[in-house]
Formats: sequence, structure tokens, C-alpha cells
Amino acid sequence: MRVAKLQVRIVAIACVALAASGCQTAQKPVSLLPAATAPSLVSAAPAPARGQAKDDPAKGPSNSSSTNSQSTTSVPAADAQKPAQGQDQPQSAAQVNLQSAASDTVADLIARVEKEYQAGLENYQAGNADAAKQNFDNAFNALLGSNLDVRSDDRLGKEFNRIVEGINHLDIGARSDSEAAQQSEPAPIDETNGITPAADPNVKAKAQAEIKSTHSDLPLMMTDQVAGYISYFSNRGRGPFERALARSGRYREMMLPILKEEGVPQDLIYLAQAESGFHALAVSRAGARGIWQFMGSRARGYGLSHSMWVDDRQDPEKSTRAAARHLKDLYNEFGDWYLAMAAYNSGPGTVQAAVRRTGYADFWELYRRNVLPKETRNYVPIILAVTIMAKNPSQYGLEGVAMDRPAAYDTVTINYPIDIRLVAECVDAAPSEIQDLNPSLLRLATPKEGRFEIHLPAGTKDRYETAVANIPPGMRLWWRYRTVHPGDTLASLARTYRTTAKSIAEANHLDERGLEADGKLIIPVVPGKRPLSDTATYARRITRYKVRKGDTVETVADNLGVPAQMIRRWNGLRGDSLRGRKVLAVHLPVTPSSGDIETASTQPPRSAKPTTGKKATHTASNKSSSAKSSAARSAASASENAEGPEPAAVVHHKVKSGETFYSIAANYKTTVAALKRSNQNVAVLRPGMILVVQQSR
Repeated sequence: MRVAKLQVRIVAIACVALAASGCQTAQKPVSLLPAATAPSLVSAAPAPARGQAKDDPAKGPSNSSSTNSQSTTSVPAADAQKPAQGQDQPQSAAQVNLQSAASDTVADLIARVEKEYQAGLENYQAGNADAAKQNFDNAFNALLGSNLDVRSDDRLGKEFNRIVEGINHLDIGARSDSEAAQQSEPAPIDETNGITPAADPNVKAKAQAEIKSTHSDLPLMMTDQVAGYISYFSNRGRGPFERALARSGRYREMMLPILKEEGVPQDLIYLAQAESGFHALAVSRAGARGIWQFMGSRARGYGLSHSMWVDDRQDPEKSTRAAARHLKDLYNEFGDWYLAMAAYNSGPGTVQAAVRRTGYADFWELYRRNVLPKETRNYVPIILAVTIMAKNPSQYGLEGVAMDRPAAYDTVTINYPIDIRLVAECVDAAPSEIQDLNPSLLRLATPKEGRFEIHLPAGTKDRYETAVANIPPGMRLWWRYRTVHPGDTLASLARTYRTTAKSIAEANHLDERGLEADGKLIIPVVPGKRPLSDTATYARRITRYKVRKGDTVETVADNLGVPAQMIRRWNGLRGDSLRGRKVLAVHLPVTPSSGDIETASTQPPRSAKPTTGKKATHTASNKSSSAKSSAARSAASASENAEGPEPAAVVHHKVKSGETFYSIAANYKTTVAALKRSNQNVAVLRPGMILVVQQSR
């Protein structure tokens, strides 16, 4: 009997304890988002072959599942109103609402990131490496481009680490192209082959007569489609046509002999005009690049390599040789130049399938039967129209087009990495001029390993070799070669380049005499400390760096020209070790304009009030005023998707020539201090920079 009573008491005590624990659980804050679970990086079943149906993609984690962790134990009302001893007081409704709003912002961000990450996994497993890389870029940009600090919220930190781990496991950096820092031009072919202009009977009749007297090593034929494009290029499309024809003068002397040597019609040069308008940096919507619009895989098949440093598709001479060989191979396969051109556009497999389907190895018959993609059907008529017009300039009013002159240059083979800005300083040129002569370079520096043929302005080879010999080979990514301007002192130069007056004096063997105007000075910049003119401008897009054996944070920073602390910040690192890392997320520096230093107004605009107790910092102006570099223009066109809980409206301002912190702050009704604080305390403004502005409401 006593045993039974004891058991009843134990059960009663257990029930009371259970009710108390239920009360405590109910008072604990509930996580709005569960701990993210990494999706399987290897499918349970083999990935389907291309062209086969795929199973539905795995869904990402659901936010609604987090509510399952809440306790459902009922609590008496009287007990619920009394907080247990030692427990926190219940939060007010305002506090709960504030926490809920902040958590919703984080949850929304993670949902966007997770969506892109899952899409990247699906594309990767389907074999679409380029698409997967874009998805992963979007995921990184959403996390790092927001106003939320990844380290401030445990969920954001876990999501960031999970994405980095996943990409490290996939090693996506080894399977897809690296992002280029140079500005790209839209490929003209994307616009022209998207339309099918109607033929003008008068234009067609006139062109038909001209073909009879036109000498061409490419077969010419007049159809309604060709006549329609002649009408288009004579009217609405005349401007782009004339500019492309003018740019062809820069490359004709180089391209025509190559086409002849490879045994293909020299008039195929007009294929390049139709494709890219002779823009070396042209990129199509499909990702084809360069004057001859090579896709990555096809380029590799013809010896055009591309890495994070160099893309041979943008080398005019190398890509011309590769295009001629590719077109010759296509002609040998199809026995017809029209079919060869169609295959150049859509791939030989597409044309082969159309021929097998119809039994006709004739482009115009395939056109009539509508068995080729629309872009390919328009492609051949576009090239024929361009050829007919370019070879008959007087009939189409083109005799007044001033052809660009070929770019003369010296070539120097180097086996060391060097910063493009140092190259420009050695030959008294603008960095943009060096980049124009070396369009295959994707970065501000030549490759760190191997040999590279760098092109210099004609007649400057000896000057370059003499100047660069004064710079230690290991310092050519950092040191500068500066022309002395009136008013320059060792102290002012030391401040600008973040070095010391003593080191400048020692590097140049200077005595107590002052600096001579227009003289040249070697500036020994400390590795890792970029000059003020080089700081605070990074590409908005993320580039993945594949970690190699022996790499450390410091060596990677040295290789990429990025401060080590920035690499640590972007990747959540603390020390110098990269053990266990395969890929790093990096924002590469963007090329500044050749104007080395900001030109600041000496007085704030009338509408602005100077900050109390502070003086404006007036930076010396570089006398050179060359055009912006291509990479700087690329940064100016970049956009952000920044959002956060701040009450101020976030806008993005593109810095214009002559603007200062004062004028920008006044325009947005904010302060200089707030403007700098929102932009990582940037010290120098340059035209084309994008500033984040917290605009007062």
C-alpha cells in the first residue's frame, strides 16, 4: 500500500515538473529560421545526361518548419502571468515587433541567397558551369552587398560559411571562366539578328545590279532578307555600321594576311564587323567574347586560353588566327561558305541536324523551311549585307567615313608580373592607353607566372626597359614611377603613396636639394599598402580565387593587389592561414583614371556648409586629364542591391567630374562624415565611382 502511495506521489511530482518546464519553454524566444542544413552536393542518383528529363529540384529549407519546435503544453492563466523566479521579464510588444522586423529582414535575405545557391547546385549538376557560377555570384553578392554585417547575426554567418564550403567542395572556379574586370561592350550582333527588316524593292534592284560588278572572294547573293538588312544599315542602323567600318581600319592590315594564310576568303573580315563591330571587348548575351565572338569551350579548342589574368579571345591577332582555322574546318565539313557561317553562329551540330532533317545541304532551303534558329537564319543575310555595302562605299554614301589608323606598338616579352599603372608611368602614357594596346589583359597587372608579350606605344620600348630596370622585379606590382609636379615635396608624396619621405629619398639617392619639376621619382610603396589614389574602389562583382598549395592571405593579397585585411573581411578569416580553403571570394580593384589624384574644389559650393571644426582636405591635382579607363567605366555601370533596417533611404550616386564630398553631401542633405562612413571612409573621389548615400528623409 505504501509502495502504491509512493508511486502516486512520484507521478504527481513529475506532472508538476513537466508543467513548469512547459511554462519555461513557452517563455523562451523562438528562432524565426531553423539552422540551415546543407543540401546534398552529390545526388543520390547519377546526374541525368544533357537532353534527358530531370527530376524536380530539391527544395530549400522552409521557414515554416521552425514553428514545430514550439511547446504546446498548456499553462494556467494565473501561472502564465507570473514570471518564474530567475527568468527574464516578458518583452514588451514594441520589443517583440522590433525583433520580428529585424529577423524578417535577415530571413528574407537568407531566402534570396538560398534560392540562388540551390539554382547554382542544380545548374552545376546539370553540367552548366557558367550558369552555376552566375548563381553563386548572385548568392555572394546578396550577402556581401547588403547592409547587414555577416558577422552580426549567427544565421547569416552560418549561411555564408555554408555557401563557401559548398563552392569549395564543388571547385566551381576550375570549371568556369573568371570574371573580367575590364569594361565589356555589347556585341552588335545581338541587336541586328533580333530583327528581320522588310525589303525595299528599289534597294533590292539596285543592290542586285551592284553585285554583278562587285569583286569578292566570298559568294554574294541578293535575296529579300539581304536587301532588308541593306535598308536597315542605310537608315536606322547606319550609325553603328559606320562606326564599325571606321574601326575596321585599325585591324585590316593585320587580319587580311592571316585570313589569306589560312586559306579562307578575306572578305570574311566582314563577319567580324557584323559580330562585334571590331570591339575587342565585345561580349554577347550568350557569353561569346572578343572581335570574333568565341565561346569559351570553342576558344580552348583552337588554342585560345583564358584565365583570371588573360583572355586570348580578346587578343585581336590570336583570335583572328583561331577564327580563320575554325571557319576553314567548318567549310571542310559542309562544303559551303553559307553553311559554314551558319555553323559558326549556332554550332555545327545545329546545322547538321537541320540538314539531316530536311535532306538539303543548302542554307536558303533551310531558311525557307524554318529549321534553323531565328538568329542563325538572320546571321548570313547580315554578313552579306555588310559585305556588299562595305565593298561599294560610293553607292551607299560611305566614302566619307574616316578609317581608323592601325595601332603601332612595340612588343616586350616579360617573365615577371607588373602593374599596368607602373608600365604607363614608365613610358609617360595613360593606363587606359596601355590597356587598349593589351585588350587580352583582364586585370591591372600581367600574369604572375609565365611569359607575356606586352604591347607598348610605338617607340617606347627602350624607355620602358630603362625605367623598369630601376624597380626591383619583386616590387613591380607595387612601386610607382612618378613625374614630379610643381609643389610636390617628399612629405606630400609620402602621404599620397602611404610610404615615408626617407624611403623615397633613399630609393632615389636624393640629397638635401629640393625636387626638380618634371623629374622622375621611384616611389617605394609598401606591399599591401596601396596609394591613396588606388584605394577604396573595388569591383562590385565577386571573383573567385582558386587557392593553391602554399597560398596564404598575404600572398593572395600580393597576387591580386588587394589589402590582406579586405580578403579577411570578405571571407570571414582571422589569421593568415588558408588551410582547408579551396576558393576565396574577392572583389578585385578597379582601374582608376589616369588622373592619379582627386581634383577637389578649394571652396565648398554655396549650398553646402562645411563641417564645424574641420577643414576640407584639398588634394593636389594631377595635370594629366586622360579618359577614364575601361575598368573604371565598368565600375560606374555596376549596381548594388543593398537593403537594411536603417530608416534613411539608400541611394547610389555616380561621381561626376568636379564633384566633391561637400557638393554630394549637400545635394543629398547629409554630411561629409556620414557620406564617408557609408563608404568605408573613402579618402579620395574619382569620376565614375559609385557611392552609397544614406539620404535623409
